[in-house]
Amino acid sequence: MPVPTTPIGRVLVTGGASGLGAAVVQAVAEAGGTPIVLDLRVDAVPEGTDAVAVDVTDTEATERAVRDAAERHGGLDAVVTAAGIDKPAPIGGISSGDWERIVAVNLLGTAAVVRAALPALEATHGRVVTISSSLALRGVGDGTAYSASKFGVRGFSQALAAETGGSVGVTNVIPAGMRTNFFADRTEQYKPGPDAQLIEPEYVANAILFALAQPAGCEIRELSIMPATEQSWP
Repeated sequence: MPVPTTPIGRVLVTGGASGLGAAVVQAVAEAGGTPIVLDLRVDAVPEGTDAVAVDVTDTEATERAVRDAAERHGGLDAVVTAAGIDKPAPIGGISSGDWERIVAVNLLGTAAVVRAALPALEATHGRVVTISSSLALRGVGDGTAYSASKFGVRGFSQALAAETGGSVGVTNVIPAGMRTNFFADRTEQYKPGPDAQLIEPEYVANAILFALAQPAGCEIRELSIMPATEQSWP
């Protein structure tokens, strides 16, 4: 007997102009869904995609953008919080502004988007997919802000799932390093080496769509996606 699946529907994606977010936008569109993008810059978003430029550290503007998107599309079926940044450095060598902005984008931005989207998601019994990291399983040196933010996203997701169980689905995705421009602006010591094992963002996007397509009443709470020899898990 075939397993029923849920239509993908209207999916709001933060960070949808590049990297994992862009891969999710493409996968949603190919699955017949409607991607809606929130990003700091939206010039790279495919033509015809609803996209709004917003800084997720601006909570008021972010919440307004989410509510407006839900109104434009007559509701939301899912939110994927793929916006994320990092700036590796020893804790004594990173400015307080940079440290706090990493946490603001990765954790507080995630919370702001979800909080604003909840009424629309409750109305459709929709789903939230948050993105943490393999560094939410094991912290590493020179990554205090990023690890703190991603450990926070994982904890936030678990608490949100407990709070909204039966009303809104919650999945936390834990990817290892991906082959994106995420590392492009780093100094050489913090860039992956030529032998680094990275996964394609499309692989993670496919896993996200798998979580979104689960039948009503079935939730995937956590998904870890990484190379076979990744040391961050278990």
